[in-house]
Amino acid sequence: MSLTKEKKAGIFTQFGGAATNTGSIEGQIALITERMTQISGHLQQNKKDFSTHRGLMHLVGQRRRLLNYLQKHNIQGYRELIEKLGIRK
Repeated sequence: MSLTKEKKAGIFTQFGGAATNTGSIEGQIALITERMTQISGHLQQNKKDFSTHRGLMHLVGQRRRLLNYLQKHNIQGYRELIEKLGIRK
């Protein structure tokens, strides 16, 4: 269920530029998106798991705040990221 070290390093390499650049906004958003995808799959099988649903809603809010920050400070990076992740229409 949880992400492995190699998977996290791959996400940060792809979106953050380097595996050690864990502070990049783009990498953090991509990591949260991956976690949300895994949790959504869990919730489709376990519909009454309300504590996990609450955690998912927390992640949705956290990703929204990071996306707002990125949109205000780097609009081109924001557009590229949402296109790569496929999270907006």
